[in-house]
Amino acid sequence: MTVGRDTTVALQDRFYRELPELSVPWQAETPPDARLLVLNEPLATELDLDPAWLRSADGVRFLVGNMVPRGAAPVAQAYAGHQFGGYVPRLGDGRALLLGELVDVDGRVRDIHLKGSGPTPFARGGDGLAVVGPMLREYIISEAMHALGIPTTRSLAVVGTGRLVRRETLLPGALLVRVASSHLRVGSFQYAAASGDVELLRRLADHAIARHHPGASEAERPYLALFEAVVAVQASLVAQWMLVGFVHGVMNTDNMTISGETIDYGPCAFMEAYDPETVFSSIDFWGRYAYGNQPVVAGWNLARFAETLLPLLSDDLDEAIALAEGSFGVFHARYDAAWESGMRAKLGLSTDVTAENVTPLVDEMLLLLKENHVDYTSFFRRLSQAARGDDIDLAEFDGWLTRWRALGPDAELMDRGNPIYIPRNHLVEEALAAATAGDLGPLEQLLAAVTAPYDARPGFERYSSPAPEDFGAYRTFCGT
Repeated sequence: MTVGRDTTVALQDRFYRELPELSVPWQAETPPDARLLVLNEPLATELDLDPAWLRSADGVRFLVGNMVPRGAAPVAQAYAGHQFGGYVPRLGDGRALLLGELVDVDGRVRDIHLKGSGPTPFARGGDGLAVVGPMLREYIISEAMHALGIPTTRSLAVVGTGRLVRRETLLPGALLVRVASSHLRVGSFQYAAASGDVELLRRLADHAIARHHPGASEAERPYLALFEAVVAVQASLVAQWMLVGFVHGVMNTDNMTISGETIDYGPCAFMEAYDPETVFSSIDFWGRYAYGNQPVVAGWNLARFAETLLPLLSDDLDEAIALAEGSFGVFHARYDAAWESGMRAKLGLSTDVTAENVTPLVDEMLLLLKENHVDYTSFFRRLSQAARGDDIDLAEFDGWLTRWRALGPDAELMDRGNPIYIPRNHLVEEALAAATAGDLGPLEQLLAAVTAPYDARPGFERYSSPAPEDFGAYRTFCGT
């Protein structure tokens, strides 16, 4: 295959140059009939990419990895990971490629990454391909998360490949163009640590510090400061997931970023009726990654990250372990702070209201939500109406509402912190089914709702309503 070279886009190959041991140079397959399905024009502008050019024939060739900018070196990244608790020493980008890094209009370095671009040496027997539905799911959910203010990888484009891909049936193929602060993961550190090459591990840690947590370089113990920084951003991230009812579904260590961005929207979904045991993934038989388990799993993953860093923390193993254990309190402190602050905003309660008043109120509210199978998202928007003095039909909450109103909730604060529109599962499935059949209209409507989640708009009522009763139990799949 001949790959064109282009000077329109300035991509760097920094990851490959600095960490060649953690990647394999590779080329994307050439799709038989590449057609742009959806392009994120605002994100393209942020990246200093011309949307009109991206829609051109050459732009689409760039998006599928067949026109590689001069100076770029596409690679499949290597990493390890604990998958559902079991360690796998060699995972890596089995159907993905890092095209390279670019500098956006704000001077930030961003990865341009393909998903579904063909098998790599890490494919582990897979076909390396993707289909329209799962790639559009990642586009929808990641852009909704961004609109909610939650750190996330972004989706620049989904491109149909013109190839039929066999899953349960033959489905139209597609690839996703993903944008991230980087694709460094806990699994990247697990892979480097398992090599036994301490200098490789040190170079990876230095790369991560320079890319994401530069303040750590000024600390007395830079690698301990790196650990604490990653713990802090992950604790805050998971608290934000919990506040909006997001269930990631596959919290393996290779899906936990060093940057603190949400990554890999495979079997993810938003919870509707509140229940900590909510699980959507078809392969999570034991509920390991249930909604209510996410903070615990995040802590477990970060403990695995700490293990990789021990050789950098001290030459004395006992001292290294003590240092890591001593820093782990950052997780609980940051998680609790992010959860409490976010829940105060959701309930419209100022910082003048003491934690002694807020904590039992929240605990009782969550119990009532579960017992009465109340829709989590719409509940808080109804509360903002109650804060304005409106009568709302929540008889089971009468006593709770009286105590909450006595604390003087601010309805405007609530409206800023509680979305009206989330990617509700029945609407996501409707949009994906239509798009798979060639109709992008429902996708465009859903995106219009979830990318402005706090703004009530006439004609969008169905996007704020829970699934109809006949929708049934919802299950999600990884798409591989």
